[in-house]
Amino acid sequence: MSRRRILTLIILSVFIALASFLWRMLLSTTVPTSSKISTMTRENQSAIIVGSGLAGLSAASTLISHSIPVILLERSAKPGGNSIKASSGINGAPTKYQSGPPLSDTSFYADSIHSAGKLFESAGREERGRRERLVGTLTNRSASAIEWLVEKGVDLSFVAQLGGHSFPRTHRGGGKTPPGFAIVSTLLNELKASPLFTLQTGCVVTKVVQAGERVEGVQYQCDDGEEKELRGPVVFATGGFAGDAHGMLKAFRPDLTGFPSTNEPRPGSQGLLTAVGAQLLDMEQVQVHPTSFVDPKDASNPVKFLAAEFLRGEGGLLLTSGGKRFVNEMETRKNITDAIMRLPAKQEVPKQWDVQLVLDEGAYEVASSHIDFYVFKGLMKKTTLSELGAEAGKTVRKYALAAEGEADDEFGRMHFGHWELKSEEVSGKSVVFIGRVTPAVHFTMGGVVINEHVGLLGKKGLTMEGIWAAGEVTGGIHGENRLGGSSLLECVVFGRIAGEEVVRYVSQEGRQ
Repeated sequence: MSRRRILTLIILSVFIALASFLWRMLLSTTVPTSSKISTMTRENQSAIIVGSGLAGLSAASTLISHSIPVILLERSAKPGGNSIKASSGINGAPTKYQSGPPLSDTSFYADSIHSAGKLFESAGREERGRRERLVGTLTNRSASAIEWLVEKGVDLSFVAQLGGHSFPRTHRGGGKTPPGFAIVSTLLNELKASPLFTLQTGCVVTKVVQAGERVEGVQYQCDDGEEKELRGPVVFATGGFAGDAHGMLKAFRPDLTGFPSTNEPRPGSQGLLTAVGAQLLDMEQVQVHPTSFVDPKDASNPVKFLAAEFLRGEGGLLLTSGGKRFVNEMETRKNITDAIMRLPAKQEVPKQWDVQLVLDEGAYEVASSHIDFYVFKGLMKKTTLSELGAEAGKTVRKYALAAEGEADDEFGRMHFGHWELKSEEVSGKSVVFIGRVTPAVHFTMGGVVINEHVGLLGKKGLTMEGIWAAGEVTGGIHGENRLGGSSLLECVVFGRIAGEEVVRYVSQEGRQ
């Protein structure tokens, strides 16, 4: 072999070795990205949660417990969403805190199906099955949801019965802290103590990022106006659209655009999900809560403060401006709202009625944490029955007779909470607590379609990859009417499931 040929072979071998080395280096090097983009490897991938209400916090807590980092984006300046304002409690059955024989409350599922109305009956076989599985998941996991919160230090030892329930099953603490605040603050404090948790407030998600059929992250904008992007599995827990009076509410329920709302005005976020293939369900099913306070100092304010359903559950009754009862106060929210709306409206802008919520001193003793706050806010006042007129005195006397068991209630009410004022003691001097209430848009039962694993169902009913949704942003669970106490429960149950599903997803990704 000639010297030239040998030299050529040596040079070629060196070139091949060098090329191989450079190719391996190229494969192992991450391509530099813009400083505006956060990327995660599968080994340290963060989960992205959009929305800091109870559903988002429950998902975050579940993920942190599995050592998965969480970045939570919240569009408001403060975390907690509407969940932090919830005041009646959280449903659960059967639990050790309920009265009566152990495990005797077996009707939670049946009550939920009954409350949901005709939507379940009229649905096709496949859709009805999916709806029933969602309700089954909600109710079957309710007791463990209560225990999960109790283990974290939340007091839920006091149980009340709300409208539409056949058994006392709505849990809250015995102190003065409202249950929504107690639950949300406990989870927030736990999460903030973890180095795996990052909370960014004042940040609005503007787009869900897709690669083919797979969701890979979100684009968002914070108060500084800079467009940013995060990559990772996504949980949407952004709430409903009850405050979107001129957007989604106007599109799906234009008849309610003149009503006040218990929600701050802000756009719904379901459109971000339909843009990537999610489907919508029950969007016309909007719950109008029968009792929101009309502030005497600001009666025309379209944003109302909720009068907790717990007040009626503990004995409160509803009177017309003429001092007469007109409904069983323990009916579902929908039925009570319908009854109020059959009365003449007090004003048209905003659309509201003149109804008095009345409680005696017995009910006050149990609900003092709520009532004292409402009195402080000027939404209720302590007065005497004479202020409501002579007809109100007659009405309260009849109601007291039914509460004593001396007569049947004319509207079929069976549960009177802690009402203690006796019929023979009723007079114009009887001490009562009163507040003017009116129906207000409160909760949206419709939203994106999910299965019992909180996976979003896209085209052809297929589960979308890399994204989940929990809480009021979803639809199909409550039908035509949500039971009081089931909103917080829905957030905990399906928020935890979302966290579990992301854990499973990240684990599978890591093995690929």
